Amino acid sequence: METPNVAQAPARLSGMLIGTLLAGCMISLLSFGVRGAYGLFTAPLTTELGITREVYAIAIAIQNLCWGIAQPLAGVVADRWGARRVLLAGAIAYGLGIVGLVFASTPMQLYLTAGVLTGLGMGGASFITVVAALGRAMPQSHRSWAMGLGTAGGSLGQFVIVPITQAVIGAGGWRNGAWVMAAAVAVIVLAAFLVRGDRPTPRPANEVRITGGQILGAAFSYPSYLLLVAGFFVCGFQLGFITTHFPAYLQDKGLGAGLASWGIAMVGLFNVVGAYFAGVWGGKRSKKGLLASIYFARAVIILLFLTMPLSTASVLLFGASMGLMWLSTVPLTSGLVATFFGTRYMATLFGIVFFSHQVGSFMGVYMGGYLYERTGSYDVVWWWCIGLSVFAGLVNLPIREKVSQPFSKLVPA
Repeated sequence: METPNVAQAPARLSGMLIGTLLAGCMISLLSFGVRGAYGLFTAPLTTELGITREVYAIAIAIQNLCWGIAQPLAGVVADRWGARRVLLAGAIAYGLGIVGLVFASTPMQLYLTAGVLTGLGMGGASFITVVAALGRAMPQSHRSWAMGLGTAGGSLGQFVIVPITQAVIGAGGWRNGAWVMAAAVAVIVLAAFLVRGDRPTPRPANEVRITGGQILGAAFSYPSYLLLVAGFFVCGFQLGFITTHFPAYLQDKGLGAGLASWGIAMVGLFNVVGAYFAGVWGGKRSKKGLLASIYFARAVIILLFLTMPLSTASVLLFGASMGLMWLSTVPLTSGLVATFFGTRYMATLFGIVFFSHQVGSFMGVYMGGYLYERTGSYDVVWWWCIGLSVFAGLVNLPIREKVSQPFSKLVPA
């Protein structure tokens, strides 16, 4: 496979594709950046509203699950009609969910706004939709590179938006912080109009119609796809737990909210590097080998963090180290989906993988809140994260980086 020259890559693309790439990166930046700020609300929101952390964890767990449910559906629409309208609808729902959070005062209102509405919006206006759109729009020589860049854009948003949101929360309360997030999501609506070139190639008039059930049946008959789905569950568990509970964990240990926000921001900053180079290296080397290495590395990083004395330096080092491994799984995982099945149904089939990720996020977020209320600490879940990392690394090793023969017979290239 031809690998892109990173320094010259943008010059080889048309103006329309460059605009699509820039708009996609902006959408990823804002969407994922806002998502990364929800953990900052755990302590101040629960204190002001007089609810437990478990209640807030349920709301964010619902958010992750609704995101996972909506993502494959958004993928079906994007595969058929293009990503722009999916991004527009998702951004509107995303923004309305944040505005609803501002006025929420009961657990049920949190579940419906921060949970259901925001989660459904994320399913449309997410970096996953962007990555799938870039995968369809970009030529083969630039595909892995563009996916890595689109994913890295989300990480940069986490670095920018999380500290800003925390500063606003510290100065004016969590509701003002939510207004900042809503304003950021509003910009996604404008950026979505620039996303072009991702419509599927017109199908021949005599092509045999294939149902969604046939597509999924052929995909799930491929063992490597099932292993990929299982591994991505672990990724979701870890990311969901850390994003939501890491700030509160540090505050419980006597460290300030500002340091907690910078710990999350460091994840975002270093993930720019990790996700980008995972995309580039994924075009040159074994994707399954890189995925397994990432999961094993996460286990080591978390183990060191738990056993080292907790300090400002250890928090920032943990954030930087985890950042290198954070979303670097996405371009590799989506690249394997493209390897298995091609790009025609990529948004749909990667949406299924991502649903597994969000089920994992649901479990990570919920179990963090549930066990905290019953044990007074997050220690058990941290150790689960280590064990699951080892599991994910092992299940990725047997993956075969080849075209699925049952799928290729059903959907010829």
